[in-house]
Amino acid sequence: MSEQPNTEDEFTEHRALLFSIAYEILGSVADAEDVLQDTYLRWRSASHASVANPRAYLAKIVTRQALGVLRSAVRRREQYVGPWLPEPLVTDAVGDAPDGLGHVLTGEAVTTAMLLVLDTLTPTQRAVFVLREVFAFDYPEIAAAVGKSEAAVRQLNQRARNSVRAKRHTAVATPAQARPIAERFLTAAATGDVQGLMDVLAPDVVFLGDGGGVVTTALRPVVGPDKVARLLLGLLAKGARMGELDIRLGTYNGMHSVAVLIDGVLDQVSSIEVRGSAVTAVYCVRNPEKLTAVKI
Repeated sequence: MSEQPNTEDEFTEHRALLFSIAYEILGSVADAEDVLQDTYLRWRSASHASVANPRAYLAKIVTRQALGVLRSAVRRREQYVGPWLPEPLVTDAVGDAPDGLGHVLTGEAVTTAMLLVLDTLTPTQRAVFVLREVFAFDYPEIAAAVGKSEAAVRQLNQRARNSVRAKRHTAVATPAQARPIAERFLTAAATGDVQGLMDVLAPDVVFLGDGGGVVTTALRPVVGPDKVARLLLGLLAKGARMGELDIRLGTYNGMHSVAVLIDGVLDQVSSIEVRGSAVTAVYCVRNPEKLTAVKI
């Protein structure tokens, strides 16, 4: 039997996990796909007879490639116009997520809120945290992936956990828990009900808009139910003046989200963060470069 079919089978078996690792480290579907392609090419050229654990070996390749991309991305993001948000990733169900990712990209780890917290870590801390806390890799495997000693990796993970814990005060509601609030949010937004929208917004609700300097959105965080409600309705009203508005409810990054299309073209994806019984944040991605690969 030739080696190639086994090579293909091994990569296919672990593809969803590898994409998940890359996306958790990078927060970009496009960059994660590029890293995955490079990982596949490196895997094909590897000496497979000496690979005892393909899962760990592939995770090492994808982690190192993702770290290289992230270090370059950090410098670019310093010049980014306005808030930077992760690229939306549909997580409605196993069948809807890219390559069956629904069973891997689940829980709070994939939420926009968590990805923004991870963005405050150093690249190596982020990779270590993702491999250990999200995907439960052993410390020796993580050490090999990031090129550090096992002792250093343990220390990096502890620092990352402390940092994440300090920034993450309460857990984001699961889609099932958040559904009643999300439906009230959508109804109020679709009908232009300012008071109805304010009633589901937390007192300290924040709106973050990512236009990337390409399209108009708030360049700074907008805080407070009145300001956020009026901003959201203003954006929808402006969209309605531009063409036929189509508002859909979906699940992106493990949160209920509103996808807005104008004349059939995706204009924005706004993810609704629910904690307790109120919307605590709205993450609005309008940068066209981050919407091209979004599945509706």
